Amino acid sequence: MLHESVFRSVDLPVDARFEAWAEMLRQTHAPMDLVPIPLSTADRGHRPGADYHAHQRLIALGDVTIWPATFDPIVFRRTPRMVRQSDPETFHLSLLLQGEGAATWGRQQVAYEAQDFHVNCTSMAYEILTGTEPVTTVGVEIPRSLVALPAREAERVVGSRLSGRDGVGALLAQFLMRLAADTAPYRPADAPRLGTVVADLITTLFAHTVDTEPRLTPEAHARTLLLRVKAFVRRHLGDPDLTPTAIAAAHHISRSYLHRLFRTEGLTVAAYVRDQRLRNAYRDLTDPDPVLRATPIHAIGARWGFPRAAEFSRAFRTAYGVPPSELRRAAGAGRVPRA
Repeated sequence: MLHESVFRSVDLPVDARFEAWAEMLRQTHAPMDLVPIPLSTADRGHRPGADYHAHQRLIALGDVTIWPATFDPIVFRRTPRMVRQSDPETFHLSLLLQGEGAATWGRQQVAYEAQDFHVNCTSMAYEILTGTEPVTTVGVEIPRSLVALPAREAERVVGSRLSGRDGVGALLAQFLMRLAADTAPYRPADAPRLGTVVADLITTLFAHTVDTEPRLTPEAHARTLLLRVKAFVRRHLGDPDLTPTAIAAAHHISRSYLHRLFRTEGLTVAAYVRDQRLRNAYRDLTDPDPVLRATPIHAIGARWGFPRAAEFSRAFRTAYGVPPSELRRAAGAGRVPRA
């Protein structure tokens, strides 16, 4: 089963529900202001948001995140100041399954209905509001770097009303709905591959919308691929079989090409994997958390891909000049800053 986390407002005290949901969305997407809208069916005799209902699942597909959600009416507002202060540089797509909505970007306004895709970008200010009934959506957060189009052309899609009823939009909509309906058939190792499928479908949909062809220069393609590879490595550091052969196979490239990608940054694949593992082990060994303090050193090494204690100790001492046990003692005495 794919890894996913679930938010249910009903699990929280009534007065805490809306703000908890708002904070969840800020973390999922980007900093923004959120304002509840009164339900048309019942005012319930109290202020909007006092008993807010929302249910959201976060499904991680490598660098892409899918989040099916049902929530009460709301206004999302991201201001130019928020964009200047924090821009994670992602596109957001929402497939509207139930309800209605509208969005504004400056003077541009678009209305949406069921089976439409709404697209926005964290680099642009916007205001989005739903109708006065609860809405159900499947949202997608995707880094701009994974959309294989020139930035200006990809941004032309923002504000478009994209149909999920036919063509490429239907392919993407069906894929998202099927995935959201049941993640049980998939293994965690499938997640980044599924994320790649989503990224390819979104790129194709964007390209179709602006009537262009997906394209990257060889240099840009290599940079994007290297980012994907590094993200894959960081997610699989605990796997002792994380070898160049396995990494290359997961990305459908040859080992020689994988090594060339890392050489552009003066790195080797093995050195990058080792350094990331040791960095995480260092943090665990210097973390004051009681659970980590009680975890045996060999278990920390195994957690980060060093199944043999002697190998972990040698690699750690070579990297940091002290064995893991000495670093832990120094950290316990407050003499070592956390990395």
